[in-house]
Amino acid sequence: MKNIITAVSRKALAAIVAAFALAVCAPAAAAAPTTVTGTVLDNEGLEVIGGVVEVKGTKTKVITDINGVYNIQVEKPRKAVLVFSYLGCETKEEPVNGRTKIDVVLKPAMQALEEVVVIGYATVKRKDLTGSVSSVKGSEMMKTPGGDATQALAGRMSGVQIVQTDGQPGATPSVRVRGGISITQDNSPLYIIDGVPNEDGMSNINPNDIESIDVLKDASATAIYGARGANGVVLVTTKSGKDTDGKVTVSFDAYIGWRKLANRLN
Repeated sequence: MKNIITAVSRKALAAIVAAFALAVCAPAAAAAPTTVTGTVLDNEGLEVIGGVVEVKGTKTKVITDINGVYNIQVEKPRKAVLVFSYLGCETKEEPVNGRTKIDVVLKPAMQALEEVVVIGYATVKRKDLTGSVSSVKGSEMMKTPGGDATQALAGRMSGVQIVQTDGQPGATPSVRVRGGISITQDNSPLYIIDGVPNEDGMSNINPNDIESIDVLKDASATAIYGARGANGVVLVTTKSGKDTDGKVTVSFDAYIGWRKLANRLN
């Protein structure tokens, strides 16, 4: 009987010692540094190259490689939080909780960007632009149906005068930016259509094909285009193909008109 009690006591003592050792060693094991690895992808399933992975509240950070893979050393794997960030994506936080492999997907960040204006020699915010620029969208021009894009600009831009110099039907009106400058030479502005100078103006452009028209009216236009821009510059941007998720979009507009001489002189 005594031997049985002694054996039970020894087993109980061994269990107590093991439990005490486990209680002492468990925090030390949890506090041991751990290497966490994983892959960072975007919402389209592509690898994020050059993304930043850092341990929150510390200076420990790494960069994802060409395959979107990262390896980072975590000092406190039970309490640590990894922060994933990339330009154009939302920042994401992921608790480690003792894990050694964490894969994440970053969503694109929807942010409203300030409107900028490209003026040839710089790109500035529209509110900081000191030059005089007038703009009109193609959708506004289509409110006045006509066969000539120049006629659709009439009355839509300050400082831009549309003058019908010829009474002949179909004659192209002349454009004057802030009035006439020269007495003996042509006062027509310089036309730039999709980055290419055009000597025929807008007479050969279908108004339906115009995305927007910008007119440079101040002296800064000469810094970009030289003396040819002394009478102002008309920048025409035509429409281009857009992604419609594979859908085919067809639009059709038709107009008809006629001109008649009201009275003939004898």
